[in-house]
Amino acid sequence: MSDASLDLKEFHWLMDMIQSVDVGLIVMDKNYQIMVWNSFMENHSNRSSELVRSKVLFDIFPDTPLAWIRKKIDSSFLLKNRAFSTWEERPYLFKFNNYRPITGSETFMYQNVSIIPLSSVNGDINHVCLIIYDVTDIASQRKELHLMNAKLEQLSHTDAMTALNNRGYWEERLLSEYKRFGRDHNPRTVVIFDIDHFKLVNDTYGHQAGDEVIRKVAKTLQNNQRETDISGRYGGEEFVIILTNVSERNGRIFSERLRKNIESLTIKYDNTEIKVTVSLGLAETNEEDESELAWLNRADTALYHAKDSGRNQSVLFSTIS
Repeated sequence: MSDASLDLKEFHWLMDMIQSVDVGLIVMDKNYQIMVWNSFMENHSNRSSELVRSKVLFDIFPDTPLAWIRKKIDSSFLLKNRAFSTWEERPYLFKFNNYRPITGSETFMYQNVSIIPLSSVNGDINHVCLIIYDVTDIASQRKELHLMNAKLEQLSHTDAMTALNNRGYWEERLLSEYKRFGRDHNPRTVVIFDIDHFKLVNDTYGHQAGDEVIRKVAKTLQNNQRETDISGRYGGEEFVIILTNVSERNGRIFSERLRKNIESLTIKYDNTEIKVTVSLGLAETNEEDESELAWLNRADTALYHAKDSGRNQSVLFSTIS
């Protein structure tokens, strides 16, 4: 068999491999004209090799991120080095539909892209090869894992009954805000409150009714706070919230609105209507607090003053003589 016959046979093997490999393969010249367009690209783009050959890539796919991919291709030509892009950097280069049964929930194919400069016999770089990898399964699993970890993280600092922050996490945030105050000196106000005569609610209507009261009070707290505020269930029927960038006196505007909204609640449980009120204590950060617990204790002192003074009211620590 002649050398020419062997070369031809090897060429057919090479072309067969290019067509059958399960990755997209594109060869382009310096003018971005397509020279090779394999079966993977035909199947996912619905454009045949005959249709795209000698055409400029960006004319056929106007939605392709032009500046981004051109920069990578031109860099590969200039530096004679490979360039890469992962789905985390950019989800896809070509907006292909996803047909994988395992990751059917994903609308589009996630792609990794390699750009490889192709040397001619004399060493010149006149063409580049783009290899498109379908990594939808990997991307989807990574996204699901990230989502699961985020949910676990959320659950780790969430109170199961109220969906507020639990005591441990809220205390961490209290410490963080105390330290931030030491740096920026912006006011922060802690509000601590509990449900008046809650033991009577449990004794009269039962603990399940008491749980429903706690949930409704917590929901009212969530509805009244800002996104930047940090609320939590501190234990039993006791709640706390850090009002960021809010002075004690302005914090009273919040606490009184919250108090009145809770007072107006009609909590229904087992054909019974329950009315409750809350007492609140407020304390603003100051330079004299030696720790975050000292700050919290001042709010707690104001709360007990509110309860001793008749309940269903807000008391500022600064007003206690």
